[in-house]
Amino acid sequence: MERHEHVVALTRVFDAPRERVFAAWIRAEHLSQWFGPKGFTIHSCEADARPGGVFRLCMRSPEGRDYWVRGQYLEIVAPERLVITCTADDENGIARLEETIRVTCEESGGRTTLAVNATASGPGAVAAGMLKGMDQGWAQTIDRLSIQVAEKR
Repeated sequence: MERHEHVVALTRVFDAPRERVFAAWIRAEHLSQWFGPKGFTIHSCEADARPGGVFRLCMRSPEGRDYWVRGQYLEIVAPERLVITCTADDENGIARLEETIRVTCEESGGRTTLAVNATASGPGAVAAGMLKGMDQGWAQTIDRLSIQVAEKR
């Protein structure tokens, strides 16, 4: 079966200190507010931000479908960078994609430059379909993050 891969690399500047931006990635109460594309909600979220600690959440689509993301934090250097590996399941709970998310935060003058590099791959047509939406999904997710960190003033 053919394996498909896609990489998303995004850089955004937030008018927020990097500690706040970084905390949004490592605390379940923050992740549950912004992670996922526009219209998605998080109804279950766990984050144990330490190497080997759990990263698990369920994104519910606007149509009511659940998509589980389960994995772990590989590397955490607060508030500079983190690496998360995870598996994304389809709406039937079948593992479809393996993803590595690399995040860096650099602060200058009270503003934070966030760089996200997400590499995902998986076999078959379902994985290929999920990968097609990855650029838009990550762009919308980071848009939601910008709202989350702006509201925390």
